[in-house]
Amino acid sequence: MSNKHVVWHDHRITKEERAKLKYQKPCILWFTGLSGSGKSTIANAVEAKLHEMGKHTYLLDGDNIRHGLNKDLGFSDTDRVENIRRIGEVAKLFVDSGLIVLTAFISPFQSDRDSVRNLVEEGEFIEIFIDTPLKVCEQRDPKGLYKKARAGEIPHFTGISSPYEPPVKPEIYIKNDKIPLEICVERIIDYLQTNDYLNHG
Repeated sequence: MSNKHVVWHDHRITKEERAKLKYQKPCILWFTGLSGSGKSTIANAVEAKLHEMGKHTYLLDGDNIRHGLNKDLGFSDTDRVENIRRIGEVAKLFVDSGLIVLTAFISPFQSDRDSVRNLVEEGEFIEIFIDTPLKVCEQRDPKGLYKKARAGEIPHFTGISSPYEPPVKPEIYIKNDKIPLEICVERIIDYLQTNDYLNHG
């Protein structure tokens, strides 16, 4: 609900000026995929590489956010939508600060991912689909969640009792089944370099 007494306050320092100081083009690297697909692992490795290159970043991870900002939310479809809405608003602030923000969230609904894309300017939202077969995710099951979901202990579990809508036209598509982590990172860094996100000033 909007408040008519709340007025947007413009900053003296612009997003462009902040980005120029960091010599990079701010953007959201939005990693999406099933639980166990490798989103967080790849996002962490990409951030480490960007840090090594002297870039200014911040990583938002699904589990970590639910410990704080979104700890009041469950996993119903309604709560999932609100979870992504809040993350989108936070990511937008990071972009405004001139950072490259990486987000690792299942974010199962295309409409929610599109809503975040629409929060920022064209070219500032890079959807990265980590496409890992459900069978592989279940075999990995690093947190034992699939086993619990199959046993009916976790309702609304994406891929089992709740749907996942694959990205229609992701900027970066990674079939993460039998390829090394280094190759995944290389593909994402190559995209950023080719599209002038890392040499911008």
